[in-house]
Amino acid sequence: MKLTWFGHSCWKIEEGGYSVVIDPFAPGSVPGVPAVDTTADAVYCSHDHGDHNYVQGVRIVAGGAHPFRVKTVAAWHDDQEGTLRGYNTIHVIDVDDLRLVHLGDLGHLLTEEQLSQIGSADVVMVPVGGFFTIDAATAKQTVDQLKAEIVLPMHYRGEGFGYDVIAPVEDFLALCGDRTVKRYDTNTLEITGDTPAQVAVLRF
Repeated sequence: MKLTWFGHSCWKIEEGGYSVVIDPFAPGSVPGVPAVDTTADAVYCSHDHGDHNYVQGVRIVAGGAHPFRVKTVAAWHDDQEGTLRGYNTIHVIDVDDLRLVHLGDLGHLLTEEQLSQIGSADVVMVPVGGFFTIDAATAKQTVDQLKAEIVLPMHYRGEGFGYDVIAPVEDFLALCGDRTVKRYDTNTLEITGDTPAQVAVLRF
């Protein structure tokens, strides 16, 4: 399985000639991040905000046979049951023996019911910047709840990109002393059943 990070919360997931994109953002909606311009067989969005639902940035093409089993879990964009920012959809994608979870703009600690629906996860894409989503501490609790082997931080501020009001990824990494942190000089990552456990920080 190949993962490509376009910045913010946007990822492309590819397997066997088939691809999906999650949470493409509108041009100019995320400071310092180039517009999404790619192809895929399908597009999924966690919620209807412009920095997560720009399906026009993805050209739909016919690829190979669909290798993914996709389900959604209802959640909230805040810790007040959506009264502040509305809903958030978690996407759970199974391929072969791997389970990938994209948490979208999760705004709260997962409930027992949500954890039961998701199950344990091999790969988790988790927002860590706070303000609009869970913060670093809650993100760490969340990946521990999910027993995640491979953790991919997203929705944070970096040098020259991201919203000023959200925190840098270093706040989250500082809490991950019990995990191996690996920084990549690329925006792609190949994952197999043999990929070692890690917090993978990609470069978009």
